[in-house]
Amino acid sequence: MLIQPYLFYNGTCDEAIAFYREALGAKELMKMRFKEAPPDPARPMPPEFAEKIMHATLQIGDAEIMLSDGGCMTKEDKFRGFGVSLTAPDIATAERYFNALANGGQVTMPFQKTFWSPGFGMLADRFGVPWMISAPPLESPAA
Repeated sequence: MLIQPYLFYNGTCDEAIAFYREALGAKELMKMRFKEAPPDPARPMPPEFAEKIMHATLQIGDAEIMLSDGGCMTKEDKFRGFGVSLTAPDIATAERYFNALANGGQVTMPFQKTFWSPGFGMLADRFGVPWMISAPPLESPAA
């Protein structure tokens, strides 16, 4: 079974894809614009949607996330009720990802040592997506 986050960007998906490429080294696996969908006379597409992203898939490390501009019809830019958790292979990479995602965003917990990780921090990126960035523990907790 595979569980993948599907994030809706309300018109800024192209910008988000470019940002995640730069910040996280994301690879674009697939991107389809609304203009590429077959016409539906019952639900005509507004012309301003043509270049917007209907669906995209990015690979970040071993994981994939899906993205879309969605309906592009609301002004709601809030992502609520979840966070995207990213565990980097080491503390230096975790801190680099944290700083890159924080650029233009809002830090909610600075990247710091915690009782469970040598480095952990939380932020909302410039698109409002909540992230939890973690370095792996130095040692496994005793059972």
